[in-house]
Amino acid sequence: MTELLKKNIAAHISLSENETEVFCRLFEQKTITKKSFLLREGEVCKFEGFVNKGLFRVYHIDQNGFEQVLYFATENWWITDIDSFTTETPSQLFIEALEDSEVLLISKKDKEFAYANLPKIEKLFRVMTQKTHVALQRRMIDNLSKTAESRYIEFNEKYPQLVQRLSNIQVAAYLGITNVFLSNIRKKIASKK
Repeated sequence: MTELLKKNIAAHISLSENETEVFCRLFEQKTITKKSFLLREGEVCKFEGFVNKGLFRVYHIDQNGFEQVLYFATENWWITDIDSFTTETPSQLFIEALEDSEVLLISKKDKEFAYANLPKIEKLFRVMTQKTHVALQRRMIDNLSKTAESRYIEFNEKYPQLVQRLSNIQVAAYLGITNVFLSNIRKKIASKK
């Protein structure tokens, strides 16, 4: 169950086999059925999760009732509400399984244990945090400076395997547009071919 996690760790840092085993034993395996929640708005996020199998969406519902998807997480991705997890305050986010999924969860206490006893783990999370900040910054710039059509095209190019697993409504919520507007964009693109 931890083979994918071990590969993910090895892609970021170098740990001994023993260090890897100690770290991986800190995770709890959880199976989540489609349309079930790992986290709901108002709950305190008590985990950082690694997606071993399946697909999740991390989203917020605004005051008008519209879903705003922050990101999707598929196999080999990490998921959490970092604000709620870090500050131990109620979450503003939902984390929902879009497919039957399996995740590995680490608690704050166990993560702190890893920091204290496996110093290289701090580097792992620092590197991942930096990559997340870069991705979020790029997404913010794209949302401010690119058209919805160009964002849709880039989303398809960047995540072709993900597009096949999502509904148009979910993709539209990620792009910050309506489903109708996305349908119009898709028709426009199709007519150019």
